[in-house]
Amino acid sequence: MLLRIERADFADPGLSVFLQAHLDDIAPTAPAESRHALDLTGLRKPGVRLWVALDGRALDGPAIVGTGALATVEPGHEEIKSMRTDPRHRGRGIATVMLDHLLADARARGVRRVSLETGSMEFFAAARALYAKAGFVGCAPFGNYRDDPNSTFMTKVL
Repeated sequence: MLLRIERADFADPGLSVFLQAHLDDIAPTAPAESRHALDLTGLRKPGVRLWVALDGRALDGPAIVGTGALATVEPGHEEIKSMRTDPRHRGRGIATVMLDHLLADARARGVRRVSLETGSMEFFAAARALYAKAGFVGCAPFGNYRDDPNSTFMTKVL
């Protein structure tokens, strides 16, 4: 796979389709109040940086195969948001490349801590394993989050 990571182009109609598929995928996993993925509007807000992973082999131009974002929690502390790999491309290391990119970007900007919220259900087991392998550890809810049996909170000091 010819993969490259670049900042998201919000004018790309494929981006909204990809992000909506993410929201649709997680909708059955928990009640609405326990789903914290950002929609396109949320990802456009100040303090949020969104990237796409593009597969350059598509005949009609690079195709989005993954996304990842960082959102400011407080100075020096950011949250991973909207991590998703297209289901047809899972198991190829795209999420690892995206996560490495997010962490490198955070370090380069002087961020000291990166945290995340993901689901506690089996659907999110691969995500939790990815984050644990990258050195994230369980933590208490952060920012505006509250304890929720449907959520797992993790953090990493950079």
